[in-house]
Amino acid sequence: MKAIIPAAGLGTRLRPLTFTRPKPVLRVAGSPIIRHAIETLREAGISAVGIVVSEFTRAEIQHALRQVTDIPVTLIEQREQLGLGHAVMTAREWVGQDDFCVYLGDNLFEFGAAPFVQAFQERRSAARIALVEVPNPTAFGVAELDGERIVQLVEKPKEPRSNLAVAGLYCFTPEVFTALDGMPPSARGEYEITDAIQRLIDSGAEVIGQRVQGWWKDTGRPSDLLEANQLLLEKLEANVQGEVLNSRVSGRVFLAPSARVVNSQIVGPAYIGEDVLIENAYVGSFTSIGRGTVIRNAEVEHSVIEAEARIENLETRLQECLIGVRAEVRGGRTLPRTHKLTVSDASIIELA
Repeated sequence: MKAIIPAAGLGTRLRPLTFTRPKPVLRVAGSPIIRHAIETLREAGISAVGIVVSEFTRAEIQHALRQVTDIPVTLIEQREQLGLGHAVMTAREWVGQDDFCVYLGDNLFEFGAAPFVQAFQERRSAARIALVEVPNPTAFGVAELDGERIVQLVEKPKEPRSNLAVAGLYCFTPEVFTALDGMPPSARGEYEITDAIQRLIDSGAEVIGQRVQGWWKDTGRPSDLLEANQLLLEKLEANVQGEVLNSRVSGRVFLAPSARVVNSQIVGPAYIGEDVLIENAYVGSFTSIGRGTVIRNAEVEHSVIEAEARIENLETRLQECLIGVRAEVRGGRTLPRTHKLTVSDASIIELA
């Protein structure tokens, strides 16, 4: 069974972080979001992954996946971004006659994709859709059930008939391509996968809704990235391999072999990547720090810090921050008591 990951979009809700990089390569808990997606698909028994990319996203996604060797990955170019249904049709030739799932790469599931893939393989219906109860169903595709069967699926309804939202994981037989053939675009000019699924339902095909067990996270906004980082770090196992000098490391901390901690304190869960230097500093829980970053004379917690960032000489702790690649945060003369930052790649911020 194959899997499609749509990854051609611009991720506008995560700007400014996505001005220079696509959303799937942003990191949580030490890895790009898209690598978390591929790992959960591999664990579910998926045999090959096709990633739908655009001209904008191809190079960065290819770079993020350069170390993925345990599952075949194919990049499939989508020249126009015309909705999820269009992305699926773009991958039609690659899918062939195989069953497949569609996994939105910015989604995370506590128990991964396996419960849905396994259930689909045991009871092969035309489609099996992951569903989750949400407080604001108007922002999602919404399903109405009769037992397990979905009888109606509507994209972003003004008056939803249930609170069961599509959670970003779909399992299909190739029959869905027949439903997509000749389907008109929606009012917003996109080819909606929900419309194709409704076509399957209207034709009498069996479409099953399966509720998500455990937590589910859509990482579409900065606050979602921070929460996803926290949820994933909750599963972290302690593994201190780097150099620790005159410092205290407590809790579940991953410290890469080439990382150095000098005259500092780290409280887990925390992920410290390769070639990181932490000196005269405090790193608090639910923080992940990317390769080559320097944190000196500063305190940070509950944050995601990307590669090659520099955080130095701060008198006030940084909390709930997203710091981009090669960004710099430097201290100044006077400071407010707290700072909450979303800093894009290669930025420089002086706190004066």
